[in-house]
Amino acid sequence: MHKNLQVAADIAEPVQCQLDAYNAKDLAAFCRCYHPDIAIYRMPASSPALQGLDALRQFYATERFTLPALRAEVLSRMVVGNKVIDHERVYGLSETPSEVAVVYEVDAGRIKNAWFYSSR
Repeated sequence: MHKNLQVAADIAEPVQCQLDAYNAKDLAAFCRCYHPDIAIYRMPASSPALQGLDALRQFYATERFTLPALRAEVLSRMVVGNKVIDHERVYGLSETPSEVAVVYEVDAGRIKNAWFYSSR
């Protein structure tokens, strides 16, 4: 594999792992993909909606992984430096699927920041 492609694959690995864990509703595997100081932003907010691994764990345990139809699929993915940009379609949050763009910042093999841009 070309060196740049390998670097991109390495950067994207925790993002793909968290997507797989999200779809499996595997909270432990999901949380392993995130840095202890994770910050999740719902844009255009300037402050995090979720800060820290405990807050992330609590939110997904009570607000997401309890939804039976919850799943996400990646429509497209780009890797730019240590950022992974996904265009996702999310099912199970409402009657109709929603689309979101997410920018994941990867640091030392874990997601340290994520910015969600909703289509709604």
